[in-house]
Amino acid sequence: MRILYVDIDTLRPDHLGCYGYHRPTSPNIDALAADAIRFERVYASDVPCLPSRTALATGTFGTRNGVVSHGGLAADLRPEGPLREFMGERMRTSWAWRLYWAGYHTASISSFPFRHSASWWNHGFMEAMNLMRGMGAERADQVLPAAIDWLDRHGQADRWFLHLHLWDPHTPYNTPDDYGNPFAGDSVPAWHTEEVRQRNWDLPGPHSAQEPWGFRPDEWGPPPSRHPWNAASMDDVKAIFDGYDVGIHYADDAVGAVLHRLDELGVLDETAVLVASDHGEAFGELGVYSDHQGADEVTAHIPAILRWPGLAPRVEPGLHYHLDVGATLVDLAGGIVPEDVWDGRSLAAPLRAGTVAVGRENLVLTQGAWTCQRGVRFGDHLYLRTWHDGYHCWPDEMLFDVRTDPHQTDDQAERRPDLVAGARTILEGWLAEQLGPGAPDDSTGDAYGIDPIETVLAEGGPYHTRGHLPAYLTRLRETGRAHWADEITRRHQTEADPATWKATGASRRRLVADLMGQPRPS
Repeated sequence: MRILYVDIDTLRPDHLGCYGYHRPTSPNIDALAADAIRFERVYASDVPCLPSRTALATGTFGTRNGVVSHGGLAADLRPEGPLREFMGERMRTSWAWRLYWAGYHTASISSFPFRHSASWWNHGFMEAMNLMRGMGAERADQVLPAAIDWLDRHGQADRWFLHLHLWDPHTPYNTPDDYGNPFAGDSVPAWHTEEVRQRNWDLPGPHSAQEPWGFRPDEWGPPPSRHPWNAASMDDVKAIFDGYDVGIHYADDAVGAVLHRLDELGVLDETAVLVASDHGEAFGELGVYSDHQGADEVTAHIPAILRWPGLAPRVEPGLHYHLDVGATLVDLAGGIVPEDVWDGRSLAAPLRAGTVAVGRENLVLTQGAWTCQRGVRFGDHLYLRTWHDGYHCWPDEMLFDVRTDPHQTDDQAERRPDLVAGARTILEGWLAEQLGPGAPDDSTGDAYGIDPIETVLAEGGPYHTRGHLPAYLTRLRETGRAHWADEITRRHQTEADPATWKATGASRRRLVADLMGQPRPS
């Protein structure tokens, strides 16, 4: 068996033709999906980039492995402590190691471990190639030659696993200008009307309609031609959608080229192919543009398309974590799934039998890099609990019917207190199971550890928001949003005042030390 995992960064399923998108963004992926198992409701347990791939690499939720953010203590794996063996458990139970131990030649072509200082992604990979340009602007044309070369050298051999990471849909949208715009004549999705744009124009927060690059329009320097300064008009909104969709099309071309080379090598029909992503992207949902800041539907819902020789094509409708897809792939490949360690559950048995895989009753989703938020996905609904709003001024609790309202425009929390209470109970029970006495990683009888979201809050809030607020408050007032500046100041008084922020630094460090059970710094 040969296995190719195409990991397309920041890919929303509803922007792919095989998931019903009105634009032809993905002809090669769509053709693959026609002969594959297409999972309709797969969610990344932890978002965005670093938490999502860490969860996949370790098979565990960020609540257990410790990684829920992009910086600070919650961006590193929890230490295994005095019970760590010569070869640590994180290595022995890693996703790639499970395949290596099953006899596969494992290789990863990805800049992810460099970009996020995430060496643990390479646990179990015999080869790891980094093609990073700057902090992450490598395009498919810069990655594809390495992938083709690897296939030319190894493709006809048996029992290999290749992870191929394509960055293209991720902001900033920088597909080469000479590629053109296949969607120049296509409308934006019907849900994003001028009314939506006008409502969003007044909203605050990084990557909002007035600053879709971060905290100010030029935060990363002059934008590429495909990424406008803001969403001041529907033409600008169209440019944002087009920039993202062209990036998908560019990545899809690379997928087609890789599949074509496998066909030329005579091994395509004998190669399993998984196409998936680490997280999605917002285009005005909850006021966010061109980024991934919530534990919500558009950020956590990802595509998962698995073509496996011998398995009949089908649509799999159940609720699943991306960890379940990872466990399924290892199981199908003949590897041993460490069920006593992993949070992912294999679906291999029902897929082999051709029966419907039983989905989970609910999912809990975590975001700690841009906001501190958890989502509970159950039935047709998504409940969001927010501890730090990332300066978006969201309510502490929100509820959406994502079947009828996938773009989260109608908050039903006040109208459905029964559903809110039920979701709250699910979340509280899940946290107790994850972190309380008797939790999966607890070998002492005491609580395994503190919730890493609490660590993020103790450090001063989400990594990407730290230190930005004083200047952003000025910008809000200069752009007609003084009312939001006042509200954010009320919510985040310590972060709003530089002097107070500096003065409370020692207390924050002591609080983090207390949470981690370490001696307090002097």
